[in-house]
Amino acid sequence: MARGSGDDVPVGAVVVDAEGRELAAACNSREALGDPTAHAEILALREAARHHGDRWRLGGCTLAVTLELCTMCAGAAVLARVDRIVFGAWEPRTGAVGSLWDVVRDRRLNHRPEVVGGVREAECAALMVGFWPGRHREESVP
Repeated sequence: MARGSGDDVPVGAVVVDAEGRELAAACNSREALGDPTAHAEILALREAARHHGDRWRLGGCTLAVTLELCTMCAGAAVLARVDRIVFGAWEPRTGAVGSLWDVVRDRRLNHRPEVVGGVREAECAALMVGFWPGRHREESVP
């Protein structure tokens, strides 16, 4: 699993196939890599696509994440054709899977994954709360 720096928001993501086998896992590495797209979800989707049978299509797969996906990551999950998105803590400031927006269930899109939010929510939220004291919280998180 990719390791972010201590400056990266502590978000992790894992992609599992239909049988529950882990295809990829990653953590936010935006600061560590100096890459605005290095969110845990993007890194995990990229790696999973290298191992899954249909190259970039991740049909039958589940993307599980610590925090509700942002717009970029929600769009990537739709484009990757994951069947399910599972996340822990809701992100009312930037969440795009039901909080601020609902990108993945937009009827205009040709693929809409199942969404399960709030899984182990208190534990996931505690990671975020523990990260932010003494830090400046930017407008776009993670």
